[in-house]
Amino acid sequence: MTDRAVDSPPTSVPGRSLQFASRPARNTGDRAFGAIGVASACVLALALVGVAASVTQLAWHSIVRFGPSFVGTREWDPVHETFGALSFLFGTIVTSLVAMLLAVPIGLGVALFLTDLGPRLLRRPVAMLVELLAAIPSVVYGLWAALALAPLLRTTVQPALADRAGFLPFFRGQPHGLGLLCASLVLAIMVLPTIASIAREVLAAVPSELREGGLALGATRWDVVRRIVIPHARSGIGGAILLGFGRAVGETMAVATVVGSKAQITASLFAPGYTMSSVIANEFPTAAGDLHRAALAEVGLLLFVVTLLFNVGARVLVKRTAKAKPSREARA
Repeated sequence: MTDRAVDSPPTSVPGRSLQFASRPARNTGDRAFGAIGVASACVLALALVGVAASVTQLAWHSIVRFGPSFVGTREWDPVHETFGALSFLFGTIVTSLVAMLLAVPIGLGVALFLTDLGPRLLRRPVAMLVELLAAIPSVVYGLWAALALAPLLRTTVQPALADRAGFLPFFRGQPHGLGLLCASLVLAIMVLPTIASIAREVLAAVPSELREGGLALGATRWDVVRRIVIPHARSGIGGAILLGFGRAVGETMAVATVVGSKAQITASLFAPGYTMSSVIANEFPTAAGDLHRAALAEVGLLLFVVTLLFNVGARVLVKRTAKAKPSREARA
């Protein structure tokens, strides 16, 4: 009985032995892919930290020389080596805010057209137009604005605004064409595809049961959009707006072409100005000395921090909205 028990083959072991034999190979592959993913994430993090460290090193002379007053000083004089980023920060905020005031309503309207309000036959062509608008290089936008938009503003739009709304400080002064208003209009066109595409994804993530329930209760399509869809997706829409604002803050070539390149703080949108990105593009190749280059690098560091904060905040809001749909479906 002992020999028979030893010599008899196992009945259920072979299947299990094959299964166990293939498991190490699968575990090795999983570990390899996991290691590749971790390494890729570490490379991205190191690249971000490396860029920040390099820019900080370049700007260290200016940081030590001017300290926190660099952000609150408006004078920029390379001849006397007096530098302050307040004028550039002002120009960046003004152009970005005006651009968002113009682009956000249109972008949300386009997103609602593509998800809820537009005919199905027109949704795909409009979506393709939005994607094509995002694919145009910024240099082309700047060239078009300098040759076509700025003359139109100087001869038609700005005089009309001065006549009808000249009591406001924003629409006073000599119409130049090039200036803060022209840069804001270009930025509005450039950030429009970003806002529209992200808002479209956020609105599409709203569960269809909510729309169908509202329609079943007798609400119109606009009532469903206004009272159900938009409140449900408000955090994601906020993320789209923040992401568009970050894009507007960091835009360089188109703004540098039409902003006017004058470091000043003024209430008039007709006046020329300067932004953080445009001053770096215009003056860094011809910087007068080490302190001038360090000051430009500090402006770049400030721009890096601002855009990083806006992009991180926008991604968090969009991700929060994207997670809302699976959680509700799981509870249902």
